[in-house]
Amino acid sequence: MNLFDQLVLLATGLVAIYAIWMLMGRQKDEATKHFANIYYMISFAVLLVSGLLLIFLGWEILGLLGHGSGTSKFVAVVATLIPFSLATGLVSRFYPEYEKMYLGTMLLGIVLIAISRFADMGTFAKIIYPIFHSIAGLTIFIIPIMTVKNGVMSKCFYWVTVGGTLIGLGGIALGFLTAGKQLLFFSPEFVLMILAPLLFLTAFSYMWGLKCGDK
Repeated sequence: MNLFDQLVLLATGLVAIYAIWMLMGRQKDEATKHFANIYYMISFAVLLVSGLLLIFLGWEILGLLGHGSGTSKFVAVVATLIPFSLATGLVSRFYPEYEKMYLGTMLLGIVLIAISRFADMGTFAKIIYPIFHSIAGLTIFIIPIMTVKNGVMSKCFYWVTVGGTLIGLGGIALGFLTAGKQLLFFSPEFVLMILAPLLFLTAFSYMWGLKCGDK
């Protein structure tokens, strides 16, 4: 990891800290208090911790350039909380009647991904990660578009869709690589080249969309 990557990851952490502070303020205000804020904060907290781990331990913890270690497998599982938590938060706020069902689906995904990573389950491990990341990614992509279209949120909320698209592509690419496959042109070298800026753009897009999306 070069100095540029470390600085970008540090900036990502600062964005995540600001987002957590902003969401804590909303949660204290009765007018904006909602359990969705908790899901959002989990997403940013994991993003913050992931960035700090990468700064101090390097890209090796992702296990992209060789067989994944126990640490890389753990990181792959924990990283799923970023899109999973945000997607669940969106469902919680805008479609609360489906919150429990969706939360159950995401928890099932985390369990299955953990089992597939640590038990080395071959083909199952190669498909389960992209499947659940696709579900979360599509949720983050579609819900902001629908809320803006229905006049519930301002067009600024589209930034959440942008963040969801970025983290979805990155998560699926990482999932293929850690399972020993390559998605299109997302080679290990290419993923490592774009990963730090991708994480920063994801964090900023999420933060900006949540900050200015409310009418």
